[in-house]
Amino acid sequence: MNNDSKRLEKYAAITVEIGLNLQKGQTLIIDAPIHASEFVQQVVKMAYDKGAKVVMVEYTDEQVLLTKYKKAPEEGLKHYPEWKAKGYEEMAKEGAALLNVFSPNPNLLKDVDPKRVSMVQKAIAEALRTFQSYQISGKMNWCIVAVPSKEWAKQVFPDRSEEESIQLLWEQIFEVTRTNTDHPVQTWKEHVETMNRSVRFLNENNFKKLHYRANNGTSFSVELPNLHKWMCANFKSERGVSYVPNIPTEEVFTVPKREGVNGVIKSSKPLNYNGYLISGFSLTFEEGKVIDFSAEEGYEVLKSILGTDEGAKCLGEIALVPYNSPISNSELVFYNTLYDENASCHVALGNGLPIALEGGPDMNKEELAEQDLNESLIHVDFMFGTADLEIDGETESGEIVSIFRNGNWGF
Repeated sequence: MNNDSKRLEKYAAITVEIGLNLQKGQTLIIDAPIHASEFVQQVVKMAYDKGAKVVMVEYTDEQVLLTKYKKAPEEGLKHYPEWKAKGYEEMAKEGAALLNVFSPNPNLLKDVDPKRVSMVQKAIAEALRTFQSYQISGKMNWCIVAVPSKEWAKQVFPDRSEEESIQLLWEQIFEVTRTNTDHPVQTWKEHVETMNRSVRFLNENNFKKLHYRANNGTSFSVELPNLHKWMCANFKSERGVSYVPNIPTEEVFTVPKREGVNGVIKSSKPLNYNGYLISGFSLTFEEGKVIDFSAEEGYEVLKSILGTDEGAKCLGEIALVPYNSPISNSELVFYNTLYDENASCHVALGNGLPIALEGGPDMNKEELAEQDLNESLIHVDFMFGTADLEIDGETESGEIVSIFRNGNWGF
Protein backbone atom coordinates (compact mmCIF):
# COMPACT_ATOMS: atom_id res chain seq x y z
CA MET A 1 0.00 0.00 0.00
CA ASN A 2 3.09 2.30 0.11
CA ASN A 3 1.84 3.72 3.42
CA ASP A 4 -1.19 5.17 1.68
CA SER A 5 -3.19 4.84 4.87
CA LYS A 6 -5.20 8.02 4.34
CA ARG A 7 -6.98 6.70 1.25
CA LEU A 8 -7.49 3.35 2.95
CA GLU A 9 -9.22 5.21 5.79
CA LYS A 10 -11.41 7.05 3.25
CA TYR A 11 -12.30 3.73 1.61
CA ALA A 12 -13.21 2.31 5.01
CA ALA A 13 -15.33 5.42 5.69
CA ILE A 14 -17.26 4.93 2.44
CA THR A 15 -17.78 1.28 3.41
CA VAL A 16 -19.03 1.96 6.94
CA GLU A 17 -20.93 5.24 6.43
CA ILE A 18 -22.35 4.82 2.90
CA GLY A 19 -22.24 1.09 2.19
CA LEU A 20 -23.38 -0.20 5.56
CA ASN A 21 -24.57 3.02 7.21
CA LEU A 22 -23.73 1.22 10.43
CA GLN A 23 -25.91 2.23 13.37
CA LYS A 24 -25.02 2.69 17.01
CA GLY A 25 -25.51 -0.54 18.92
CA GLN A 26 -25.44 -2.78 15.84
CA THR A 27 -23.47 -6.00 15.57
CA LEU A 28 -21.28 -6.15 12.45
CA ILE A 29 -20.29 -9.41 10.80
CA ILE A 30 -17.25 -9.22 8.49
CA ASP A 31 -16.39 -12.04 6.10
CA ALA A 32 -12.96 -11.47 4.53
CA PRO A 33 -9.86 -13.21 3.18
CA ILE A 34 -6.76 -13.20 5.38
CA HIS A 35 -4.78 -10.94 3.06
CA ALA A 36 -7.41 -8.19 3.45
CA SER A 37 -6.59 -7.77 7.14
CA GLU A 38 -5.13 -4.24 6.80
CA PHE A 39 -8.38 -2.94 5.31
CA VAL A 40 -10.50 -4.96 7.75
CA GLN A 41 -8.60 -3.42 10.68
CA GLN A 42 -9.52 0.05 9.39
CA VAL A 43 -13.17 -0.97 9.06
CA VAL A 44 -13.25 -2.44 12.57
CA LYS A 45 -11.81 0.78 14.05
CA MET A 46 -14.33 2.89 12.18
CA ALA A 47 -17.21 0.58 13.11
CA TYR A 48 -16.45 0.91 16.83
CA ASP A 49 -16.05 4.68 16.41
CA LYS A 50 -19.58 4.69 14.92
CA GLY A 51 -20.90 2.88 18.00
CA ALA A 52 -20.93 -0.79 16.95
CA LYS A 53 -21.83 -3.14 19.79
CA VAL A 54 -19.50 -5.88 18.59
CA VAL A 55 -17.61 -6.62 15.36
CA MET A 56 -17.19 -10.28 14.46
CA VAL A 57 -14.55 -11.05 11.81
CA GLU A 58 -14.38 -14.38 10.00
CA TYR A 59 -11.26 -14.78 7.89
CA THR A 60 -10.91 -17.33 5.10
CA ASP A 61 -7.72 -18.87 3.70
CA GLU A 62 -8.03 -19.65 -0.01
CA GLN A 63 -5.33 -22.34 0.07
CA VAL A 64 -7.21 -24.16 2.83
CA LEU A 65 -10.35 -23.79 0.73
CA LEU A 66 -8.57 -25.17 -2.35
CA THR A 67 -7.38 -28.18 -0.37
CA LYS A 68 -10.97 -28.87 0.68
CA TYR A 69 -12.20 -28.75 -2.93
CA LYS A 70 -9.46 -31.17 -4.03
CA LYS A 71 -9.29 -33.62 -1.14
CA ALA A 72 -12.52 -33.62 0.89
CA PRO A 73 -14.90 -36.56 0.36
CA GLU A 74 -18.14 -35.73 -1.43
CA GLU A 75 -20.12 -35.97 1.83
CA GLY A 76 -17.84 -33.26 3.23
CA LEU A 77 -18.33 -31.05 0.17
CA LYS A 78 -22.09 -31.33 0.59
CA HIS A 79 -21.98 -30.44 4.30
CA TYR A 80 -22.42 -27.00 5.87
CA PRO A 81 -22.61 -26.77 9.70
CA GLU A 82 -26.18 -26.24 10.87
CA TRP A 83 -24.97 -24.42 14.00
CA LYS A 84 -23.18 -21.87 11.84
CA ALA A 85 -26.20 -21.24 9.61
CA LYS A 86 -28.43 -20.86 12.68
CA GLY A 87 -25.95 -18.42 14.20
CA TYR A 88 -26.07 -16.19 11.14
CA GLU A 89 -29.87 -16.35 11.15
CA GLU A 90 -30.07 -15.34 14.81
CA MET A 91 -27.73 -12.39 14.29
CA ALA A 92 -29.76 -11.24 11.28
CA LYS A 93 -32.99 -11.45 13.30
CA GLU A 94 -31.38 -9.36 16.01
CA GLY A 95 -30.48 -6.63 13.50
CA ALA A 96 -26.85 -7.35 12.62
CA ALA A 97 -25.16 -5.80 9.58
CA LEU A 98 -22.96 -7.79 7.19
CA LEU A 99 -19.83 -6.82 5.25
CA ASN A 100 -18.38 -9.11 2.61
CA VAL A 101 -14.82 -8.22 1.60
CA PHE A 102 -14.26 -9.72 -1.83
CA SER A 103 -10.74 -10.39 -3.11
CA PRO A 104 -10.88 -12.98 -5.87
CA ASN A 105 -8.22 -15.31 -7.15
CA PRO A 106 -9.68 -15.82 -10.66
CA ASN A 107 -7.75 -19.02 -11.34
CA LEU A 108 -7.90 -20.61 -7.89
CA LEU A 109 -10.22 -23.44 -8.90
CA LYS A 110 -9.17 -23.89 -12.53
CA ASP A 111 -7.91 -27.45 -11.89
CA VAL A 112 -10.87 -28.51 -9.73
CA ASP A 113 -13.78 -30.50 -11.16
CA PRO A 114 -16.68 -28.03 -11.57
CA LYS A 115 -19.05 -30.66 -10.16
CA ARG A 116 -17.17 -30.59 -6.83
CA VAL A 117 -17.35 -26.81 -6.74
CA SER A 118 -21.07 -26.99 -7.50
CA MET A 119 -21.58 -29.36 -4.54
CA VAL A 120 -20.01 -26.87 -2.14
CA GLN A 121 -21.87 -23.88 -3.54
CA LYS A 122 -25.19 -25.71 -3.43
CA ALA A 123 -24.62 -26.82 0.18
CA ILE A 124 -23.80 -23.25 1.23
CA ALA A 125 -26.81 -21.83 -0.64
CA GLU A 126 -29.22 -24.33 0.91
CA ALA A 127 -27.87 -23.93 4.46
CA LEU A 128 -27.84 -20.13 4.29
CA ARG A 129 -31.10 -19.73 2.39
CA THR A 130 -32.88 -18.09 5.35
CA PHE A 131 -29.95 -15.85 6.21
CA GLN A 132 -29.50 -14.78 2.59
CA SER A 133 -33.21 -14.02 2.38
CA TYR A 134 -32.55 -11.20 4.85
CA GLN A 135 -30.11 -9.77 2.31
CA ILE A 136 -32.03 -10.17 -0.94
CA SER A 137 -35.26 -8.92 0.62
CA GLY A 138 -33.49 -5.89 2.10
CA LYS A 139 -34.35 -6.74 5.71
CA MET A 140 -30.77 -6.14 6.91
CA ASN A 141 -28.14 -3.58 5.94
CA TRP A 142 -25.19 -5.21 4.21
CA CYS A 143 -22.43 -4.34 1.79
CA ILE A 144 -19.82 -5.96 -0.44
CA VAL A 145 -16.52 -4.26 -1.25
CA ALA A 146 -13.33 -5.47 -2.94
CA VAL A 147 -9.61 -5.37 -2.15
CA PRO A 148 -6.79 -6.63 -4.39
CA SER A 149 -5.34 -10.10 -4.26
CA LYS A 150 -2.00 -10.64 -6.00
CA GLU A 151 -3.63 -13.09 -8.42
CA TRP A 152 -6.48 -10.74 -9.28
CA ALA A 153 -4.05 -7.83 -9.75
CA LYS A 154 -1.85 -9.86 -12.10
CA GLN A 155 -4.83 -10.85 -14.19
CA VAL A 156 -5.87 -7.21 -14.61
CA PHE A 157 -2.28 -6.03 -15.19
CA PRO A 158 -0.44 -9.08 -16.57
CA ASP A 159 2.58 -7.13 -17.88
CA ARG A 160 3.50 -5.59 -14.53
CA SER A 161 5.37 -7.00 -11.57
CA GLU A 162 3.37 -8.36 -8.66
CA GLU A 163 4.01 -5.29 -6.54
CA GLU A 164 3.23 -2.87 -9.38
CA SER A 165 0.05 -4.70 -10.35
CA ILE A 166 -1.28 -4.60 -6.78
CA GLN A 167 -0.55 -0.90 -6.49
CA LEU A 168 -2.19 -0.21 -9.87
CA LEU A 169 -5.27 -2.16 -8.87
CA TRP A 170 -5.53 -0.22 -5.62
CA GLU A 171 -5.31 2.99 -7.67
CA GLN A 172 -8.19 1.84 -9.86
CA ILE A 173 -10.28 0.80 -6.86
CA PHE A 174 -9.74 4.20 -5.24
CA GLU A 175 -10.68 5.92 -8.50
CA VAL A 176 -13.87 4.04 -9.40
CA THR A 177 -15.14 4.03 -5.80
CA ARG A 178 -14.72 7.84 -5.67
CA THR A 179 -12.25 7.46 -2.79
CA ASN A 180 -9.88 9.89 -4.55
CA THR A 181 -12.25 12.83 -4.09
CA ASP A 182 -11.71 15.37 -1.33
CA HIS A 183 -14.92 14.45 0.48
CA PRO A 184 -15.81 10.92 -0.67
CA VAL A 185 -18.77 10.39 1.66
CA GLN A 186 -20.45 13.56 0.37
CA THR A 187 -19.52 12.66 -3.23
CA TRP A 188 -21.26 9.33 -2.74
CA LYS A 189 -24.41 11.01 -1.46
CA GLU A 190 -24.52 13.11 -4.64
CA HIS A 191 -23.90 10.04 -6.83
CA VAL A 192 -26.77 8.17 -5.20
CA GLU A 193 -29.12 11.09 -5.91
CA THR A 194 -28.06 11.03 -9.60
CA MET A 195 -29.03 7.35 -9.81
CA ASN A 196 -32.30 8.09 -8.05
CA ARG A 197 -33.25 10.54 -10.82
CA SER A 198 -33.06 7.70 -13.37
CA VAL A 199 -35.12 5.52 -11.03
CA ARG A 200 -37.84 8.15 -10.90
CA PHE A 201 -37.99 8.42 -14.72
CA LEU A 202 -38.38 4.67 -15.16
CA ASN A 203 -40.98 4.29 -12.43
CA GLU A 204 -43.03 7.24 -13.68
CA ASN A 205 -43.27 5.62 -17.14
CA ASN A 206 -44.25 2.23 -15.64
CA PHE A 207 -43.06 0.25 -18.68
CA LYS A 208 -44.61 -3.16 -19.30
CA LYS A 209 -41.84 -4.33 -21.63
CA LEU A 210 -38.26 -3.51 -22.65
CA HIS A 211 -36.65 -4.13 -26.05
CA TYR A 212 -32.85 -4.49 -26.39
CA ARG A 213 -30.64 -4.56 -29.51
CA ALA A 214 -26.91 -4.26 -30.27
CA ASN A 215 -24.72 -4.95 -33.29
CA ASN A 216 -23.03 -7.96 -31.67
CA GLY A 217 -26.23 -10.00 -32.02
CA THR A 218 -27.92 -9.20 -28.73
CA SER A 219 -31.63 -8.89 -29.47
CA PHE A 220 -34.20 -9.69 -26.82
CA SER A 221 -37.27 -8.44 -25.02
CA VAL A 222 -38.21 -8.52 -21.34
CA GLU A 223 -41.71 -8.30 -19.86
CA LEU A 224 -41.99 -6.70 -16.43
CA PRO A 225 -44.27 -7.85 -13.57
CA ASN A 226 -47.25 -5.65 -12.71
CA LEU A 227 -45.76 -4.85 -9.31
CA HIS A 228 -42.19 -4.26 -10.48
CA LYS A 229 -40.33 -1.17 -9.38
CA TRP A 230 -37.00 0.24 -10.49
CA MET A 231 -34.34 0.81 -7.87
CA CYS A 232 -30.71 1.78 -7.59
CA ALA A 233 -28.39 0.32 -4.98
CA ASN A 234 -29.78 2.65 -2.35
CA PHE A 235 -31.82 0.37 -0.11
CA LYS A 236 -33.65 0.81 3.16
CA SER A 237 -33.61 -2.04 5.65
CA GLU A 238 -36.56 -3.34 7.64
CA ARG A 239 -35.36 -1.14 10.51
CA GLY A 240 -35.36 1.97 8.30
CA VAL A 241 -31.60 2.15 7.68
CA SER A 242 -30.58 3.45 4.22
CA TYR A 243 -27.57 1.58 2.81
CA VAL A 244 -25.70 0.86 -0.45
CA PRO A 245 -24.98 -2.87 -0.77
CA ASN A 246 -22.46 -2.64 -3.62
CA ILE A 247 -19.40 -0.41 -3.57
CA PRO A 248 -18.93 0.62 -6.37
CA THR A 249 -22.35 0.84 -8.01
CA GLU A 250 -23.68 2.53 -11.14
CA GLU A 251 -26.75 0.37 -11.80
CA VAL A 252 -30.49 0.91 -11.87
CA PHE A 253 -32.36 -2.39 -11.75
CA THR A 254 -35.62 -4.27 -11.48
CA VAL A 255 -36.96 -7.81 -11.95
CA PRO A 256 -38.34 -9.48 -15.09
CA LYS A 257 -41.36 -11.72 -15.43
CA ARG A 258 -40.17 -15.29 -14.97
CA GLU A 259 -41.57 -16.38 -18.34
CA GLY A 260 -41.26 -13.00 -20.06
CA VAL A 261 -37.77 -13.11 -21.61
CA ASN A 262 -37.35 -13.93 -25.31
CA GLY A 263 -34.39 -13.63 -27.66
CA VAL A 264 -30.59 -13.76 -27.61
CA ILE A 265 -28.21 -12.20 -25.07
CA LYS A 266 -24.50 -12.15 -25.90
CA SER A 267 -21.94 -11.46 -23.19
CA SER A 268 -19.72 -8.41 -23.57
CA LYS A 269 -17.30 -9.12 -20.72
CA PRO A 270 -15.91 -12.32 -19.17
CA LEU A 271 -17.64 -13.78 -16.13
CA ASN A 272 -15.45 -14.98 -13.27
CA TYR A 273 -17.51 -17.60 -11.44
CA ASN A 274 -15.94 -19.15 -8.34
CA GLY A 275 -12.48 -18.97 -9.88
CA TYR A 276 -13.55 -20.15 -13.34
CA LEU A 277 -13.57 -17.85 -16.35
CA ILE A 278 -16.51 -17.95 -18.77
CA SER A 279 -16.14 -15.77 -21.85
CA GLY A 280 -17.64 -15.24 -25.29
CA PHE A 281 -20.93 -16.81 -24.26
CA SER A 282 -24.45 -16.51 -25.60
CA LEU A 283 -27.83 -17.48 -24.16
CA THR A 284 -31.04 -17.98 -26.12
CA PHE A 285 -34.29 -17.53 -24.21
CA GLU A 286 -37.79 -18.68 -25.03
CA GLU A 287 -40.70 -17.90 -22.69
CA GLY A 288 -38.24 -16.99 -19.97
CA LYS A 289 -36.04 -20.09 -20.07
CA VAL A 290 -32.62 -20.73 -21.61
CA ILE A 291 -33.17 -23.18 -24.46
CA ASP A 292 -29.68 -22.96 -25.99
CA PHE A 293 -26.27 -21.64 -24.98
CA SER A 294 -22.65 -21.51 -26.12
CA ALA A 295 -19.32 -20.30 -24.77
CA GLU A 296 -15.85 -19.84 -26.22
CA GLU A 297 -14.36 -20.56 -22.79
CA GLY A 298 -15.93 -22.15 -19.71
CA TYR A 299 -18.73 -24.04 -21.45
CA GLU A 300 -18.90 -26.79 -18.81
CA VAL A 301 -18.98 -24.25 -15.98
CA LEU A 302 -21.80 -22.36 -17.68
CA LYS A 303 -23.60 -25.67 -18.11
CA SER A 304 -23.23 -26.42 -14.38
CA ILE A 305 -24.61 -22.98 -13.47
CA LEU A 306 -27.66 -23.52 -15.66
CA GLY A 307 -28.11 -26.98 -14.18
CA THR A 308 -28.13 -25.86 -10.54
CA ASP A 309 -31.93 -26.02 -10.43
CA GLU A 310 -34.89 -25.19 -12.66
CA GLY A 311 -34.79 -21.48 -11.77
CA ALA A 312 -31.14 -21.18 -12.81
CA LYS A 313 -32.25 -21.19 -16.46
CA CYS A 314 -34.34 -18.04 -15.96
CA LEU A 315 -33.51 -14.41 -15.16
CA GLY A 316 -33.98 -12.82 -11.75
CA GLU A 317 -32.68 -9.32 -12.42
CA ILE A 318 -32.21 -6.79 -15.22
CA ALA A 319 -29.92 -3.81 -14.69
CA LEU A 320 -29.18 -0.66 -16.65
CA VAL A 321 -25.69 0.85 -16.49
CA PRO A 322 -24.51 3.74 -18.70
CA TYR A 323 -21.50 2.94 -20.86
CA ASN A 324 -20.08 6.33 -19.87
CA SER A 325 -19.26 5.52 -16.24
CA PRO A 326 -16.04 5.37 -14.18
CA ILE A 327 -15.47 1.62 -14.51
CA SER A 328 -16.29 1.56 -18.21
CA ASN A 329 -14.11 4.61 -18.82
CA SER A 330 -11.16 2.86 -17.17
CA GLU A 331 -11.22 0.55 -20.24
CA LEU A 332 -10.19 -2.32 -17.98
CA VAL A 333 -11.70 -5.75 -17.60
CA PHE A 334 -11.58 -6.38 -13.87
CA TYR A 335 -12.52 -10.09 -14.07
CA ASN A 336 -14.68 -9.35 -11.05
CA THR A 337 -18.46 -9.16 -11.37
CA LEU A 338 -18.77 -6.54 -8.62
CA TYR A 339 -16.79 -4.19 -10.84
CA ASP A 340 -17.47 -5.36 -14.37
CA GLU A 341 -21.25 -5.40 -13.90
CA ASN A 342 -21.01 -1.69 -13.08
CA ALA A 343 -19.32 -1.02 -16.40
CA SER A 344 -22.10 -2.55 -18.40
CA CYS A 345 -25.79 -3.32 -18.60
CA HIS A 346 -26.29 -6.79 -17.17
CA VAL A 347 -28.78 -9.43 -16.17
CA ALA A 348 -28.67 -12.17 -13.55
CA LEU A 349 -29.49 -15.83 -13.93
CA GLY A 350 -31.38 -17.27 -11.00
CA ASN A 351 -33.15 -15.88 -7.98
CA GLY A 352 -35.32 -12.80 -8.34
CA LEU A 353 -35.09 -9.87 -5.95
CA PRO A 354 -38.24 -9.44 -3.81
CA ILE A 355 -37.13 -5.93 -2.94
CA ALA A 356 -37.81 -4.91 -6.57
CA LEU A 357 -41.51 -5.72 -6.23
CA GLU A 358 -44.00 -3.47 -4.45
CA GLY A 359 -44.61 -5.27 -1.17
CA GLY A 360 -42.20 -8.03 -2.18
CA PRO A 361 -40.18 -8.24 1.05
CA ASP A 362 -43.37 -9.12 2.96
CA MET A 363 -44.54 -11.81 0.53
CA ASN A 364 -44.08 -15.53 1.10
CA LYS A 365 -42.69 -17.90 -1.52
CA GLU A 366 -46.10 -18.66 -3.02
CA GLU A 367 -47.06 -14.99 -3.26
CA LEU A 368 -43.77 -14.14 -4.96
CA ALA A 369 -44.35 -16.93 -7.48
CA GLU A 370 -47.82 -15.51 -8.20
CA GLN A 371 -46.11 -12.21 -9.08
CA ASP A 372 -43.93 -14.06 -11.64
CA LEU A 373 -40.72 -13.74 -9.61
CA ASN A 374 -38.10 -16.38 -10.35
CA GLU A 375 -36.78 -18.65 -7.57
CA SER A 376 -33.38 -20.33 -7.54
CA LEU A 377 -30.47 -21.18 -5.26
CA ILE A 378 -28.18 -18.96 -7.36
CA HIS A 379 -28.01 -15.35 -8.49
CA VAL A 380 -25.28 -14.91 -11.12
CA ASP A 381 -24.80 -11.56 -12.88
CA PHE A 382 -23.27 -11.35 -16.34
CA MET A 383 -22.58 -8.39 -18.59
CA PHE A 384 -23.89 -7.73 -22.10
CA GLY A 385 -23.86 -3.92 -22.43
CA THR A 386 -22.01 -2.39 -25.38
CA ALA A 387 -21.23 1.10 -26.68
CA ASP A 388 -24.01 0.78 -29.29
CA LEU A 389 -26.70 -0.79 -27.10
CA GLU A 390 -30.19 0.60 -27.61
CA ILE A 391 -33.10 0.03 -25.25
CA ASP A 392 -36.70 1.07 -25.73
CA GLY A 393 -39.47 0.92 -23.16
CA GLU A 394 -43.02 -0.01 -24.11
CA THR A 395 -45.84 1.42 -22.03
CA GLU A 396 -49.22 -0.18 -21.32
CA SER A 397 -50.74 1.91 -24.15
CA GLY A 398 -48.10 0.71 -26.62
CA GLU A 399 -46.07 3.95 -26.66
CA ILE A 400 -42.35 3.39 -27.31
CA VAL A 401 -40.01 5.54 -25.20
CA SER A 402 -36.24 5.81 -25.62
CA ILE A 403 -34.30 4.60 -22.58
CA PHE A 404 -30.78 3.95 -23.94
CA ARG A 405 -29.06 5.26 -27.05
CA ASN A 406 -25.45 4.44 -27.94
CA GLY A 407 -24.96 2.69 -24.64
CA ASN A 408 -26.08 5.61 -22.45
CA TRP A 409 -29.27 7.08 -21.03
CA GLY A 410 -31.37 8.35 -23.91
CA PHE A 411 -33.96 10.46 -22.12
